[in-house]
Amino acid sequence: MKCPNDSATLVMSERAGVEIDYCPDCRGVWLDRGELDKILDRAEQEMRSAPAAASPVPPAAPLGGYPDPRRD
Repeated sequence: MKCPNDSATLVMSERAGVEIDYCPDCRGVWLDRGELDKILDRAEQEMRSAPAAASPVPPAAPLGGYPDPRRD
């Protein structure tokens, strides 16, 4: 298959079970019908299964137990 942008031969690659055609010259990415939906669905599933973000850790107390004068 040829790139619609510059007519270079497209290279086929599989990413996460989705076949992607890309142009090594212009670096364009071309998807067949339904492939973008598959990519978006998988990304959404990954986000749902990812652990929740941890709460920030409070800063440690200065050594010696004295208040830090730089933090007023």
